Amino acid sequence: MSDEPNETPETATEPQKPALRVVSGDPTPEELAALVAVLAARSAAAADAASRARKPVRSEWGSPARAVRGTHRPGVDQWRRSSWG
Repeated sequence: MSDEPNETPETATEPQKPALRVVSGDPTPEELAALVAVLAARSAAAADAASRARKPVRSEWGSPARAVRGTHRPGVDQWRRSSWG
């Protein structure tokens, strides 16, 4: 048995595509670092905003369903009990 890991097509190292590509111009390393920092900050801010965007908890106290009365049942003293809900 060898000490080398088994390489399969899924685990073989493939060259990765670069995250950024300079199309024109010749930016300095400082300019590229500034661009990467800005993009990383925007990405982090968007992820943070997405995680905080939850639905607010709505109180059922003002729900319109509370104003709907139940069905009216005929019977003895039902006119009195109809106001109890």
